[in-house]
Amino acid sequence: MRFASILHDGAPMAVAIDGDQAVPLTGIAELGTMTPLSLLRYPSLDRASALPSADLLRRPVVPCPGKIICVGLNYAAHIEETKREPSAYPVLFTKFATTLAGPFDAIPLPPEPEAIDYEGELTVVIGERARRVPRDRALDHVAGYTLANDVSMRDYQYKTHQWLQGKAWDASTPVGPDLVTLDEISEPLTLKTFVNGVKVQESSTELLIFDVPTLVSTVSEFATLEPGDLILTGTPGGVGFRREPPLLLGDGDEVVVEMEQVGRIENRCFAERAR
Repeated sequence: MRFASILHDGAPMAVAIDGDQAVPLTGIAELGTMTPLSLLRYPSLDRASALPSADLLRRPVVPCPGKIICVGLNYAAHIEETKREPSAYPVLFTKFATTLAGPFDAIPLPPEPEAIDYEGELTVVIGERARRVPRDRALDHVAGYTLANDVSMRDYQYKTHQWLQGKAWDASTPVGPDLVTLDEISEPLTLKTFVNGVKVQESSTELLIFDVPTLVSTVSEFATLEPGDLILTGTPGGVGFRREPPLLLGDGDEVVVEMEQVGRIENRCFAERAR
């Protein structure tokens, strides 16, 4: 099944996407802690209140995750373009819930950074509590997949050896459009990113250095994963900052991230004025 978090007449609700209809989950305002995998398998649906799915105002697929864990340098081509060395352990960093944006929201380009970049990524939505989960059972704790664009302020990212200040700007990370449960998905999956209609990234999940089960297992060693937590699995090669010349995002640029079976997010950039 597919699920989304939306606004309808200003009210938040979680819905199941059923063809051209969005069917509200009874009593659930958004996907997250209140929608574990056990509920998503057998959701209580208010079919009498179904809405046209084309008219939805989508929020971030999980608007308020307790944890957002991101993975860096998880494709060999991206490691090569960054001129870094491979790691035997995943490169991990975090974001805040305030970093998230809807899958079709405009992306603000803050006035302070001078090098703003795109990063299309497959994203994992946790569905059941996970702590010290072995790799062979990790997918039992996954609710499904979605997409993200890890928009990165490169000049800020490289101010220090830590990446937080380049990765956690408000409303900079579109996530969605849907949570797609694993029974709807047949891997491998191909991720593509486009800037103004030109394909700039393409890679297969077969090429992930640390695959989804490994990431869930690894993170759960040190942090308890809860329903609604997100894991952004890393971006493939082709980021703008490493191109010659660099391809950096500017006012009016449109970025599309898509993955067959999972969905498509589209976001137009706009220059944000200093306050």
